[in-house]
Amino acid sequence: MSVDAGVQLSYGSRMQTGTPYASLPTLMDADQRSLWGGWLTRTVLPFWSDAGFDRTRRLYHERLTFAGEPLVLEASRLMVQARQISTFCRAALDGLHEASGQALMCLEEVERLYRHRDGQAGWIFSVAPDGTPVGTKRDLYAHAFILFAYGWAYRLSGNPDFLAVARQTVLELHQIFRAEHGGFLDEVPLIGAVRHQNPHMHLLEAFLVLFEVSGDSFYLGEARSLVRLALGKLIQPGSGALLEDFMTDWRPTAPAGGNRVEPGHLFEWSWLLRDYLRLEPGTPEAGAIGRAAEGLFAFGMAHGLARVGEGAVVRDAVTDGGQTVENATRIWPQTELCRLLVCRNERPDILRGLTEHFFGTFSSDQKSALWVDRFDAFGNATVSDVPASSLYHIYGAAREFCGR
Repeated sequence: MSVDAGVQLSYGSRMQTGTPYASLPTLMDADQRSLWGGWLTRTVLPFWSDAGFDRTRRLYHERLTFAGEPLVLEASRLMVQARQISTFCRAALDGLHEASGQALMCLEEVERLYRHRDGQAGWIFSVAPDGTPVGTKRDLYAHAFILFAYGWAYRLSGNPDFLAVARQTVLELHQIFRAEHGGFLDEVPLIGAVRHQNPHMHLLEAFLVLFEVSGDSFYLGEARSLVRLALGKLIQPGSGALLEDFMTDWRPTAPAGGNRVEPGHLFEWSWLLRDYLRLEPGTPEAGAIGRAAEGLFAFGMAHGLARVGEGAVVRDAVTDGGQTVENATRIWPQTELCRLLVCRNERPDILRGLTEHFFGTFSSDQKSALWVDRFDAFGNATVSDVPASSLYHIYGAAREFCGR
């Protein structure tokens, strides 16, 4: 069932879907709660579960026009389907919107269309409008999100088949993406020699959810390995920054001070490391993990923010030396910092600035469920349609404003 903005979720309901901080947020004022909560529950979720779903194909539309009409694309990616499925499972669990039957129906179709479709282990990348395979490469990022979707689908339904598919997918993932020096290959067949942190981050997210919903220590062990990879290779000593790009042996691709850092990913990692500590509080590495989470947050706050009038915006990219690389802005880093600030219960000035800028630019009409995904450094929109994939980020932040 849907709830109005500002309606308090029970503490148990929130913890059931996970938050790495022990207390409910109190710093945001009533108008921020109303703005985020009302837009999410009365506008965004109903629209995207209606206009955003193709009932004939039983799949979610990947992109809509700014008139709210679906775009017919050559391929529908697994990642987008998985993100939408997980979002609507979570929304049902949170009591914010009921479209769980649709999400589970989509998951059934996705499994049929994408899993082992070419007779090989793992999940293919994309399918055509008629359901035939288009991209048959194996993509680690997409595998992370289908695992994330299965975790939430199991929490919602209790169907043990979902855990069986997830477990088999993880085993196949080790087979497909096996790599030297720790972590996984980004894709198979592999193109290029650069490795990226981003799919590993989302894989950690998926393992944490699967552990929490199943209690199976198998997933906690997988998460532990990725946390150790982050501490040992991805997060640089000294600066505390997490780099984006690496050589095959996890050496940075550029000298110190010249590596790409995305502030939005610093905020995501900071949140995930705290979530790991919530789920394994007794780990001997708790101190190091906590310091890393704080360092990522501090670096992002120091170098990743810009003031825009009375508002605030998260930049797309800086270097590990703190210099700005891209003053362009995307919607998802804004939501990641919003979520983190609400959960940390601090910096209400920055949170208000982010909210003001978000609803002044990215979603300037609160009666519309559409958004502008990207702006250039001069404040000009650089997109011609609305990607469904952003809903995953928007939901992660907006649900926190519905806490109380």
